[in-house]
Amino acid sequence: MSSSKSFSSETANRYALALYELAKDSSELEAVEKDISEFLAVYNTSEDLKNFIKNPTQSQSTQLEVLNKILTEMSLSKIIKNFLSILVTKRRIFFLKTIFLNFLTLASKKRGELKASLVSSKNLTNEELKNLNAELSETMATTITLDYKVDENLIGGLKIQIGSLMVDTSIKNKLKKYEQIMLEV
Repeated sequence: MSSSKSFSSETANRYALALYELAKDSSELEAVEKDISEFLAVYNTSEDLKNFIKNPTQSQSTQLEVLNKILTEMSLSKIIKNFLSILVTKRRIFFLKTIFLNFLTLASKKRGELKASLVSSKNLTNEELKNLNAELSETMATTITLDYKVDENLIGGLKIQIGSLMVDTSIKNKLKKYEQIMLEV
């Protein structure tokens, strides 16, 4: 195990990979991905659910009972139900969010998609985002999924990060560079 990764991230990665392989082998990858996205949406909006899952004092039977009710109500797949039961039994349920996010990232990578972070100084129209996404996808020769945010502190321009590649055309960055040059003189 590398020193830059923690035990918890290694564990979460292994569980995410196991879930991915299980979903792929049973030809339910798309359904499991959809279920995970739906569950994460509920998880991210419910403080009660977050607190329940992160609470180490809950008994396994209570955790299983509550999760089964939630999963039945949401009509999630049997794979997800069984997987969450294993997480409860193995006392790894508190890794749930990390495991599910790692699963979604892994599924995206396996499809050949790349995630990119885009920050602009002003709101971009859907058409501008679509054109930028198409241009990036063509340049990188793969499908790009943009995570878009607005940061008015940039003054003008864009910041794009794809993996370790960073392109910063913001005025704020240019001003920093000029400031650095002036300090060196």
